[in-house]
Amino acid sequence: MPISDDLRNELAAIVPASECDRLAELSGIAHSAGSVHFLGRGELAVHFDLAGNAVARRVFGLLRALRVEAEIRTYRRRAFDRATRYQVHVPGTDRALEALSEAGVLGPGRRPAERPPKRVVGRACCRAAYLRGALLGGGSLSGPRALHLEIRTASVEGAEFLASLAPLDVLDRGRHAIAYAKGGETIADVLAEAGASDLVLALDEHAVIAATRSRANRLANADHANLVRATRAAHVQLVAVRRLAEAGELARLDPALQEIGALRLEHPSLSLRELALKCRPPATKASAHRRLRKLQELAEAVS
Repeated sequence: MPISDDLRNELAAIVPASECDRLAELSGIAHSAGSVHFLGRGELAVHFDLAGNAVARRVFGLLRALRVEAEIRTYRRRAFDRATRYQVHVPGTDRALEALSEAGVLGPGRRPAERPPKRVVGRACCRAAYLRGALLGGGSLSGPRALHLEIRTASVEGAEFLASLAPLDVLDRGRHAIAYAKGGETIADVLAEAGASDLVLALDEHAVIAATRSRANRLANADHANLVRATRAAHVQLVAVRRLAEAGELARLDPALQEIGALRLEHPSLSLRELALKCRPPATKASAHRRLRKLQELAEAVS
């Protein structure tokens, strides 16, 4: 299931606690997914174009709680993935116009309002409900690898209002505007403000797992690279010792050099630290490296 669907389903399951929250949430959905259609002779209708069945049921339930008649319709989108879209049609009855004006969807003269009035989002709970409604109506979340959150609005003013509620940036795309956020921490703050706590926890878990996996891969790659370097160095040392031995030069060297050379011949795969511990008395890793380096230099002179 796409992560945007997870977000919408979780938010749609949150029941508004009060009537003011219902109005604010309906206002947020309308400003991100609603459109006002003037039918002539002073009549109008409001359409909500929605991405999911859960959101359509939510809008229908909010309207019914406000005693507003509505009808749910479906259509298949022609472009992209031909996904099913849901429309909630609200006829312009007196009660519908009263409720939509109360929610700040319609302004003076029954014109579409660019943003809700202060009375709709005056409380902290109402601002969270409005943000939740905007995410339900026009939110899109991609990830979880490269997280990107967008909320589509009809105007720049509407996007700027959302940016005043949460840490969002605004972008004007001509025919519409978006309020957006990038980065896990910022998006988590926005989702938590809207109430999507389960999704926030899931994203945090994914981030922890991804970071752990990345660290494990780095460590594995580093270990592999170290092993390759140690193997190549041991091979060069082994060739040098054999060359000295075949030339009869190894037996003429200092006892410490003879010892480290004999140990390398006997243990071709041991690390420098392990070779150093086999010396009598035990030597340090640095001492073993210097002795083997001296053997390589002597072998080059022999050749």
